[in-house]
Parts: sequence; C-alpha cells; structure tokens
Amino acid sequence: MQVRPLRAWVLALLLLTACGTPPHKEMNDAQAAIDAARAAGADRYAPDEFKAALDSQSLATQAVDQRDYRLALNHALESRENAQNATRVAGEAQRRLRGELDRSTTEIKGLLAQANGRLAAAEKARVSRRITADARRSIAAANDDVQKASAAAQKQDFTAAQTALAGAKQRVSQAITQLDAATRARRR
Repeated sequence: MQVRPLRAWVLALLLLTACGTPPHKEMNDAQAAIDAARAAGADRYAPDEFKAALDSQSLATQAVDQRDYRLALNHALESRENAQNATRVAGEAQRRLRGELDRSTTEIKGLLAQANGRLAAAEKARVSRRITADARRSIAAANDDVQKASAAAQKQDFTAAQTALAGAKQRVSQAITQLDAATRARRR
C-alpha cells in the first residue's frame, strides 16, 4: 500500500517540476515550424495563418518572461500548430495559382500562334506596314511577358507571373483584332 502513495508523490513532483521550467523544446519546435512556413512562402500565400503563428510565438515569449510557463507552453503549441497550418494553406494556394498560371500560359501561347498566323495573312494581303509593325511589337512584347512569367514562376512568385501574363493576353488579343480589321478592310 505504501508503494502507491510514493508513486503519487513522485508523479506530483514531476508535474510540478515540468510546470516550473520554460517550455524550451516546444518553443524551439514552434520556431522551426515558423521557419518552415516562411520557407514554404506562407508569409505571401497564407499571411493570416502565418501572422497567427508569429503572434502566438510572441505571446509564448511574453509568458516565459512573466514566468507563466503553462501559458507559454500553450502558446508555443498553438504557434507550432498555426505555422503548420500556414505551411499547408500556402502549399494549397501555390498549387492553385500554379494551375491557373499553366492554363493562362497555354491560352496565351495559343493566342500567340493565332497572332503570328494573322500577321502572316496580313502581310500577304499587303496590310500597311505601320499596322503589321505594331502587331509585331505587340507579339514580341507578349513573348517577353511570357518569359517574365516563366522566370517569376521559377521563383515561386505566382502572383507576379499572373500579372505579366494578364498584360500579354491583352496585347495579343488587341493585335489580333487590329490585324483582322486591317486584313478585312484591305480585301474589300
């Protein structure tokens, strides 16, 4: 019978000791999760979740400074969880944006092929050089935009890549419209 009370005292002593020291391991785990989230682009693609992780980490540090180690432990665990969530959300956002970027790139490459065909037809129909030169510049600028988008995608900056492609699509569409109008007018 005396073994049980001894075990209870040892367990109580361990619990008191555990609550009497700062949760260094948990805080380090939270920092590692925050670093991983930052590396995964969570600061750009999951800013709310990433900010929650940083806020919880700050609260954990404040609790340690106030020697409230239980509260610090709770905030450190919350920070790690928020950082892991930010990493997951950032990954999902990047996959979604990458898919949209791939679709936009395919669409623009199709438009570029159409524009080059229309440019050849316009030159064959002897459309004015000013119009064909404008179209050629627009096509070249769109090709540059596609290259910029590709470079931005390589850097995982999908927002900049989409912005570059939006300008390219507009340029090529306008060139096609102008070439079509000029070719029709010339054939009349």
